[in-house]
Amino acid sequence: MTVLDWGMVGLYFAALLGLTWYCVRKGRDTADDYFLAGRNLGWFIVGASIFASNIGSEHLVGLAGSGCTDGVAMAHYELHAWCLLVLAWVMVPFYMRSRVFTMPEFLERRFSPANRWILSLISLVAYVLTKIAVGIFAGGIVFSVLLPELRFGPLDSFWIGSILVIVLTGTYTIVGGLRAVVYTEALQTLVLIVGSILVTIFGLHALGGWSELRAICGSEMFNLWRPLVPDGMEATWAPVKESGRMAWYFNDNYPWLSMLFCAPVSGLWYWCTDQYIVQRTLGAPNETEARRGSIFAAMLKLLPVFIFIIPGMICFALAASGKVEAISSRMIGPEGQIIREEAQAAFPLLVATVLPAGVRGIVVAGLLAALMSSLAGVFNASATLFTMDFYGRLRPNISQHRLVWTGRIATATMVLIGLAWIPVIRGGRGLYDYLQGVQSYLAPPIFVVFFLGVFWKRLNGKGCLAALVVGFLMGLFRLAIDTPVKMAWFGRDAAQNPIGYSEGSLLWIINNTFFQYYSILILIVCMAVMVAVSYLTKAPDYEQISGLTFGTLSDDQRQRSRHSWGAGDVIASAAVLAAIVAAYLYFTG
Repeated sequence: MTVLDWGMVGLYFAALLGLTWYCVRKGRDTADDYFLAGRNLGWFIVGASIFASNIGSEHLVGLAGSGCTDGVAMAHYELHAWCLLVLAWVMVPFYMRSRVFTMPEFLERRFSPANRWILSLISLVAYVLTKIAVGIFAGGIVFSVLLPELRFGPLDSFWIGSILVIVLTGTYTIVGGLRAVVYTEALQTLVLIVGSILVTIFGLHALGGWSELRAICGSEMFNLWRPLVPDGMEATWAPVKESGRMAWYFNDNYPWLSMLFCAPVSGLWYWCTDQYIVQRTLGAPNETEARRGSIFAAMLKLLPVFIFIIPGMICFALAASGKVEAISSRMIGPEGQIIREEAQAAFPLLVATVLPAGVRGIVVAGLLAALMSSLAGVFNASATLFTMDFYGRLRPNISQHRLVWTGRIATATMVLIGLAWIPVIRGGRGLYDYLQGVQSYLAPPIFVVFFLGVFWKRLNGKGCLAALVVGFLMGLFRLAIDTPVKMAWFGRDAAQNPIGYSEGSLLWIINNTFFQYYSILILIVCMAVMVAVSYLTKAPDYEQISGLTFGTLSDDQRQRSRHSWGAGDVIASAAVLAAIVAAYLYFTG
C-alpha cells in the first residue's frame, strides 16, 4: 500500500463520514425512522442497498476462493437473480399491504403471535451462525493479506482487521439506523462494482487475456455442471459421501441432483423472506418503488459471477502458470496443487499483487465497502428483530426513544456473540461453503411457512408453528453433529484420515450426507407437518387474514396492485431472465 493508495481509502472514508452525518441530521428519534428510514426510500436506493448487503464478505473471500478451487460451480447461487423477481412480483404486494416492520411480524399477521417469536429466534441464531461471524472473519482475512506485518501487542493483522471493521461499521449503524445503512450502501455499491471490475481487468492483463484463462483453467472449471459431479453419475445420485471423504471438504460437495432442488429453496428463503434483505423493500413508500427496487437489485445480482468468481479463477491461473511469483509461492503446494486453505485469500491477493498504485487504493476501498455494507445490514436487521419482536412486545408502552436505544444495545451484543463463533468457521472447508451449508439447514422451514402460507389459505397458525419448530430442531441437530468434526479438523492437515464418528454409524451417515440432501429432507418433513397439523385443527379466520393470501384478496386490492406496475417493469424483468439463460448456456464447458 502506497501513500496514493491510502489517500484513495481516506477519500472513501471521508465520503462515508459525510453521508452518515447527513443521515443523522435528517433522521428522527422514532422506531419508524430508525428501523425503516421513515418508509421513504426510492427504488434506486432500495436496489443498491439490497445488492450491497448481499455482496459482502462471503463473496470477497469465500466466493472468489471457490472460483479459485472449483471454477464457476458456485455460480448457481449467484444466478439466483430470478428469486428477486419472485420478491418483486409475488411477495412485495403482501408485504407492502401489511405495513409491517419485520418478517416475523408478517408471520404473526398471517398465522399467530407464537410464530413471530419462533421466527425471530431462528433469524437471530442464523445471523450469528452466518452473516455476523463470517463478516468479521472475512475482514481479518483481507487485512492479513494486505497488511501482513501489522501487529498490536498480541493481536496480529487478522484480529486487528476484524476489530476495525466491527468498530467502524458498528459506529455508523448504531448512530444512523437504516437510513445511514442504505445511503452508505448506495455509495458502497458504486465503489465495490468499480473496484471489482478493475481487479478483473488488471488480472486478465497480467494473465494474458480471456483465452489464456480458458486455456489454463480448462473446460471443467468453466462448466456450471461438471464440477458438481466429479466422480461420475454414481456420485450424483448417492446421498452419502463414500468412505474416507468428509462431506464438507472435498470438491464433490455439490451433486447436481440435490443442487437442482436445494439451491432454489435457499435462494427464495434468502431473497424473499429474510429480514436482512426484505427490510430494504419495507422502507419503500409504496408497492411501485419496492417492486422496482427489487428488479434493479436483480439486475445488479448478475454481476458477482464476473467480478468475484472470475477473479478467483484468474488467481488460480496466475498461480498455476507461475506468471506472478507472489501468487504462485503462496497458492501452490509442494506437490503442485492449489492449497485450498490459501484460496480464501484469492481476491485480496490479486489486489495486493497485480494492481498499480492508486488503483489498488480504490479496490481496497471497495473491499472495505463490501465488508462494511454486509455487516451494517445484518447489524440493523438484528437490532430490528430483537427490538420490535421481543423487547417491544414485552414492553408495549415503551417510548420511541427507548426503542431506538434498545436497538443500538442489541447491535453491540450481536457483535460480541459473533466474535465467539469465528473459530468454528475457520475449521470449515471454505467460507462460502460454510455459509451455504448452514443456510441450507435453516432455510427450508422458513421457506415453507411463507410460501405455503401465501398460496394456501387453509393452513393455520398451529401448522406453521409445528413446521418451524420441527425444521429448526432438524437443522440444529445437523449443526450439532457437524460442528465437533469441523473443530477437530481445525489446524490439521486435510490429507490425514477423517476425524469424527465411527464409519457406518448413524452420526457418521448424517455427518457425511450431502448438506443439500439433508436440506431437502427438512423441506419435505416441514411441508408434511404443516399441512397435516393444519388440516387436523381448526381453519383460520379468513376475514382476519384478508389480503395476506392469494385466496383472500379483495377485488380492490387486486386492482391497486395491478396499477402499481407498467410495461417497463415487465421488460426489465424479462431482460434479467434472458441474461440468466445466456449465462447458463455459456458456462457449459
